[in-house]
Amino acid sequence: MTHTVIIGAGIGGLTAAALLLKAGQRVTVLEAHVYPGGSAGTFYHQGYRFDAGATLVGGFSEGGPHARLAQVLNLEWPVKPVDPAWVVHLPDGRSITQYSDPQVWHAERRRVFPQTEPFWQKQKRLADISWDISTRHFPWPPASLHEMGALARAVRPSTLYALPYLTHSINQLASQNDPLFKTFLDAQLLISAQTTSEHANALYGSAALDLPRRGVNHVKGGVGELAQTLVRWIRQHGGEVLFRQQVTQVEIGSTGRATAVKTNKSLYITGDQFLANLTPWGLAELLGSAVPQKLNRELKQRPATWGAFTLYLGLEAAQLPANLPAHHQVIVDLNMPLGEGNSVFVSLSEPGDGRAPEGMLAATLSTHTAVTPWWKLYHAQNEAAYQAQRAEYSERLLAAAANVIPGLRQSIRLCKPGTPITFQTFTRRPQGMVGGFPQTSIFKARGPQTGIANLWLVGDSIFPGQSTAGVTLGGMRVATAVLQATPPVKSIQIDPFVGIDMNA
Repeated sequence: MTHTVIIGAGIGGLTAAALLLKAGQRVTVLEAHVYPGGSAGTFYHQGYRFDAGATLVGGFSEGGPHARLAQVLNLEWPVKPVDPAWVVHLPDGRSITQYSDPQVWHAERRRVFPQTEPFWQKQKRLADISWDISTRHFPWPPASLHEMGALARAVRPSTLYALPYLTHSINQLASQNDPLFKTFLDAQLLISAQTTSEHANALYGSAALDLPRRGVNHVKGGVGELAQTLVRWIRQHGGEVLFRQQVTQVEIGSTGRATAVKTNKSLYITGDQFLANLTPWGLAELLGSAVPQKLNRELKQRPATWGAFTLYLGLEAAQLPANLPAHHQVIVDLNMPLGEGNSVFVSLSEPGDGRAPEGMLAATLSTHTAVTPWWKLYHAQNEAAYQAQRAEYSERLLAAAANVIPGLRQSIRLCKPGTPITFQTFTRRPQGMVGGFPQTSIFKARGPQTGIANLWLVGDSIFPGQSTAGVTLGGMRVATAVLQATPPVKSIQIDPFVGIDMNA
């Protein structure tokens, strides 16, 4: 029986593990932390359940990645739809609400940006094509004849409309002379594509902008319950998920293939296939001198991705307005770059959802931040400067959120900041980089190959990148590739996930 070892219990790795287990393989998942999910995990602190990173999730509507996975595995996700998705607060004092209902959204955008309808019509058509392709097996970039064939089967006549836009950016689609509209688009793309409209690929960016219409959801108990649901399914079906087992080395044999992993608890596990739910930098640390030349060159050429500065707040609910929307995006200054406290995403738990003590709410405030300045302070061992910068960023986020949520400051009973150093400590992601690579060009997208035949990357570093829906698609793609590389154990057909075809 083929034994696949998965390093890290993020959503992508757990998705692949469950599908491989369903196909009859033996799977072992090794997780350094005490809970699963990584950047999409939920941690406990002083009676609160805080989402470490992601607070809203998509991909659960019909045809979406999570919906397809649930059908394949016969499981139920603990989610409920959210409408509106979030409220965007613009620097001029206006706001625009991201409604899920397409007709309500149409009226809302016409109210705020009446001259932009040609853009939205084109965006919708490109988004429909992108989402349609995502419902079929679309292994991009292709790395084998199998995957080339899958790509050919995924194309439909309607797909051809997108061809002229393969090299376009969202900014080229918009062609508006309205700085406020551009800033609005930039802010949406930064949280969904990790880049702004000048650089975001038109196809990927169109789908990302459409996310609220495709449906966003709250996860009961916190986003980490998605990973917990997969862990329970894997264990119930005979798979292993081991916590507090930090992999410290991937062993490469004389044939150039991965043979085993070692953990900090002196566990030594051999396997046939290995999945690393890590960034390329994280995988390189485990390979040491065995890092393939191509991966080594990649790491020298790739710039660091974004980090996050986050505030985890405990709020007294009585101090806040009634019927307050749960999610807000605040843009502070039109003339300043986004991130670094100039764009802040605010998420509030719901009363009585079990994520906060009675009468309280859990809140997460976050902003994109460059990781390098934080690490310079840390390595300089300048504790005073580090604490001062942390306090300054905390104030930036609080000021932005308090500007749109009356009573916020008065309601705070707990305030816990998180920097890229914090994220590295608790998620084991090198330098605290989160969110995956910016989606600028589909021709620069990264696949799961590592340069070692039986060792694969999975997670937000491979296309289509960040979000639980994105890493689920990536996990499906990797599971398919692993099964194509190994003899099937069970003669079954997994439908509707056509990417896994085990010759029923």
